[in-house]
Amino acid sequence: MPSTPPSYRSVSRAAQPGSPLSLFELNSMVRAVLQHTLPQTYWLAAEINELRVASNGHCYVELIQKDETSETIVAKARGNIWRSNYTPIAVAFERATGQHLKAGLKVLIEVEVTFHELYGYSLNICSIDPTYTLGDLAARRQAIIRQLESDGVINLNKEIPLPPVISRVAVISSATAAGYGDFCNQLQQSGWQFTVKLFPATMQGDQVEPSIIRALDCIAAEAHLWQVVVIIRGGGSTADLNGFNTYLLAANVAQFPLPVLSGIGHERDETLVDLVAHTRLKTPTAVAAFLVQSRENEAARLQQLVQRLQAATATMLHTHGRHLTSLLHRLQLSATRRLHAQQSRLLTRRTQLNVATRLALQTEHHRIARIRQRLEQGTHACTDKAHNRLQLLRQRAQSASPERILNMGYTLTLKEGRIVRHASQLQPGDDIVTQFADGALHSTVNP
Repeated sequence: MPSTPPSYRSVSRAAQPGSPLSLFELNSMVRAVLQHTLPQTYWLAAEINELRVASNGHCYVELIQKDETSETIVAKARGNIWRSNYTPIAVAFERATGQHLKAGLKVLIEVEVTFHELYGYSLNICSIDPTYTLGDLAARRQAIIRQLESDGVINLNKEIPLPPVISRVAVISSATAAGYGDFCNQLQQSGWQFTVKLFPATMQGDQVEPSIIRALDCIAAEAHLWQVVVIIRGGGSTADLNGFNTYLLAANVAQFPLPVLSGIGHERDETLVDLVAHTRLKTPTAVAAFLVQSRENEAARLQQLVQRLQAATATMLHTHGRHLTSLLHRLQLSATRRLHAQQSRLLTRRTQLNVATRLALQTEHHRIARIRQRLEQGTHACTDKAHNRLQLLRQRAQSASPERILNMGYTLTLKEGRIVRHASQLQPGDDIVTQFADGALHSTVNP
């Protein structure tokens, strides 16, 4: 589109029913009126609704104004930044704001009102004041920060304690990013063992917010496997940081159950993700250095504890050694004294035992003598008594002997060599022997 239209003849006659104006003539009249009425440029506050850079280098935008309460569009206009102006305007704007010119930004622009017979009404953008946009971006940022504070989540992630030994790291980054490669190389070269898993995400453009949130969701599903989350990206322009300044992403990072370390790559520019993360570091290599340093610090602390333990052990051993030496000396003295005392006691007891033994032996000797005397007396008495009893028994036996009984006229009846005491023991036909004092008689029992 040319910056100025070709010259055409001025049209001043009024439209008559018999001689109507052509559309071109009417548009030329409108153009002429605008050129004479609005010849200078104007500063205009508007929001970029659409922005497109054509292949010929011209930039075409759609500017809108929204109602402050309903957010409905109340005004709209086309705007053009011609190729000759676009590059210096865009470079200056990005250098000042850290943002690309894009849809969604509120801008303060210097415009020239134009009207073309073919293309209609439009605004030629001559310059842009970046301070206005900076103010709007700062206002948006502060509004998000106030919302995070109101929600009570802005410091939640910072309150999670870091593990003393960090070895299992979940990384959110682009798989092809040089910063991710530098991060992994630095961990590998540190000499410490780290378990690292990449959860890929887009780190610039419109997909930063949803892709990082998806990665956080994946890590949360296996949170027991990881100790910290690292969000890193390589270098790039400040404009690429826009995706890290959204409320939704900042709220997700702030409320994540694991400590989040950020290394987004810009020292001067603190994103909202940096603000709510547990620890903000400049670059991916700075994050790797932080993890390595934490391991070294813990190792140094443990070494210090070992040294303190060794020193305390040596001191304790020395103290206890001296104490044991003192106890041993006291024990030896006490044992010697006790041994002497026991020896004296044993000698006394041995003397007493000897005396008691002699007395006991004498007493027992006398007692045994008395017992032996009594035993002899008792034995003689028992022998005499037994002798008399035997005499009496011999007399009784003699008086009850069979010879005496037979001599008295009695007989003994024998059957098969056994004495018959009752008649019932005999049967008719039995052979019996009748023994007399002077002989025996054989007979048979008759029926």
